[in-house]
Amino acid sequence: MKREFDTRAADQVREMLIDQKDVAEKEMFSGICFMVDEKLCICVTKENLLCRIGEEKVLTELEKGTCSQMVMNGRTSKNFVYVPIAENLRKQDLAYWVNLCLEYNPMAKSSKKKSK
Repeated sequence: MKREFDTRAADQVREMLIDQKDVAEKEMFSGICFMVDEKLCICVTKENLLCRIGEEKVLTELEKGTCSQMVMNGRTSKNFVYVPIAENLRKQDLAYWVNLCLEYNPMAKSSKKKSK
């Protein structure tokens, strides 16, 4: 099954991450996720960005009303928010979210490697 995601937003994120040393792309969360230093950094789905920005920034951004808390299987993910991808999402707005994700990335925990 082919996953759908906003290719325009994904291309812009890809361009913004071009100077990062260790970037990989993985299909997850019904979209394309950008891993930086082997840690999930930002994902692009059909309708949202999934941004890993850390609990402190999550609280700040939720107060602004520009995003929503990620809830998966009834559990709140304290370090992640969804940001709607509107047709009018400006490049500077996208850059703002990418930069928040990159700021948090060094502090983010790596996901556990699955043993083979």
